[in-house]
Amino acid sequence: MFETFRALDLDSGQTTIHARMGGAGPPLLLLHGHPQTHAMWHKVAPELARHFTVVAADLRGYGDSGKPPTTPEHEPYSKRAMARDMVAVMRALGFERFAVAGHDRGGRVGYRMALDHPERVEKLAVLDIVPTGEMYRRADMSFGMGYWHWFFLPQPYDFPERLIGADPDHFYLERQGALSISGLFAPEALAEYRRCWRDPATIHAMCEDYRAGASIDFRLDEADRQGGRRIRCPLLALWGARGKMGEWYDVLAVWRDWADEVLGHPIDCGHYIPEEAPAETARALLRFFKG
Repeated sequence: MFETFRALDLDSGQTTIHARMGGAGPPLLLLHGHPQTHAMWHKVAPELARHFTVVAADLRGYGDSGKPPTTPEHEPYSKRAMARDMVAVMRALGFERFAVAGHDRGGRVGYRMALDHPERVEKLAVLDIVPTGEMYRRADMSFGMGYWHWFFLPQPYDFPERLIGADPDHFYLERQGALSISGLFAPEALAEYRRCWRDPATIHAMCEDYRAGASIDFRLDEADRQGGRRIRCPLLALWGARGKMGEWYDVLAVWRDWADEVLGHPIDCGHYIPEEAPAETARALLRFFKG
């Protein structure tokens, strides 16, 4: 994977961020979801790198990025802290302004970056999400049963860590619907995910990510929603037609409550859009970022 990309380990000021960079042209930052790493972009990044300088990074706590100590308020694993990392990383690479595409948790970092650092984000693509605050605020029985991990992972330390750590492969693969069997993950990508989620420090960091989501991230979203703070850059929303987002939400309507300029459409796949439908994902991203 990423044969033509070079590996980087960059100091964000608070931790170390591992990334891969390749291609040429305007800068484009790719951010992954849970429980994955930057490897999730391996089918899409080479095509994007024909037109952009692509930086695919591991979020703090994930993959080979640093796993800083947490606090009782979970701020070190907030999307605000993760966004600060990425702004620092891109600045270290010489990019003061750049485009961002984020899937799942990476999309949450992306929209927080666009809110907190509007001068940095030129365009934003979010894959298979609506804002964290909207998901918790609108939660019902269907959401609780379908996305039960949103309520399990934030439980106090170290209850979820102990249960996941007893058999992390079973937890992640069964919760994800046994994707290794369905073939949606390439073997080399799945091996990378397994390597990382078997690390107790990564398990703890991923729980902290969700603890932050249910506390500080939710409060920040609610403050922005009530205060009328908006995303000013163009935003593309993509979601899996066979996933939950389109079933639970009018995705474009939700994002239009948050952003001034919203485009988007479903893609015929489930949640893991860049790995299930890489060609369609690349086309949609290129059309948006080059337009």
